[in-house]
Formats: sequence, structure tokens, C-alpha cells
Amino acid sequence: MPFTEKLLTVPPPVEVAGRWIKRYHVTADPEGIAPEVEAAAYAILPELLPEPDGTPPATFVVLHRGGDDGAYLNAYSWVWDNVLHFGGAAAGQPVLGCPDRDPTHFVRPGLPWIGCVWELPPILHERDAWVRHMLTPDVPDLDAYLADRPAEGTTGDRS
Repeated sequence: MPFTEKLLTVPPPVEVAGRWIKRYHVTADPEGIAPEVEAAAYAILPELLPEPDGTPPATFVVLHRGGDDGAYLNAYSWVWDNVLHFGGAAAGQPVLGCPDRDPTHFVRPGLPWIGCVWELPPILHERDAWVRHMLTPDVPDLDAYLADRPAEGTTGDRS
């Protein structure tokens, strides 16, 4: 099957475990990610977050619903002022160590993978937004960073 981009939606930020979470959802389904998959992914999210280190408590996540039974949650948290900490979870993908094909049964595979081609586009935007709002100004502006969201559309043509 030829490669095709997927749909990217950008729900509003939420607060989880004392961190502000910017959210990206990736799926080929025009209906979006099923509410039960989203709820299960965000239930495991606190396990993927680092301990506070003095960096403003901001994270962005990519929740990806694969074309099969798989669902993936990648959490990228800002630490050490300018470094991304990664935590990942997967559901419904036995090849990654998931115990079944249930897309709501998230586990932590412990692999060093940081994302597939559909999950990586938000990293470019978030890098630039962090520099623009947190590192360049004399006074970091977390609210401006959280409000800086790309347009929804597809995962491609983001450069």
C-alpha cells in the first residue's frame, strides 16, 4: 500500500499530574480517536511524565490510532530547560509486548523508539514554539507556549 499522510487534530491543552499537556491526535479515521481509546491513553499518561526539575511543567503528547488494532501514546516533556524527556505507551500491538489486541489496554513497551513518521511532525512545531516563548524572551511565557498550536490538517506539509 502506498504511503499516505494521516489526519492531525489539536485538542486544547489539559493539566495532568501538575503538568500542562499540549495534545496532538493522529489517525486515518475522519471520526477521530474513539473516546474510550483517548480516555485509556490519558489514564496511563501520569506514568510517562518525569519528576519536576524546575523547568516550567510542560509536555506535549501524540496519541496515534494505527490502521490496525494499535494505539500509541508518546509523551515529550520539557526538562533541564531545553531537553525533551520521552515516555511511551502502546495498546493493541502484540509485537510491542502488548498482551492483547485491545486498543484501550495501554502498557509501557520500554523500547527506545520516539515515534513513527506520522507522530514526528509535532516535534518540529514544539521545538520552535519552546524557543519562541520560553527560551528567547527575557521572561518565559508558558501561557503563550500553551496557546501556540499549529493548524489542524494532515501530518504532512508542515515545514
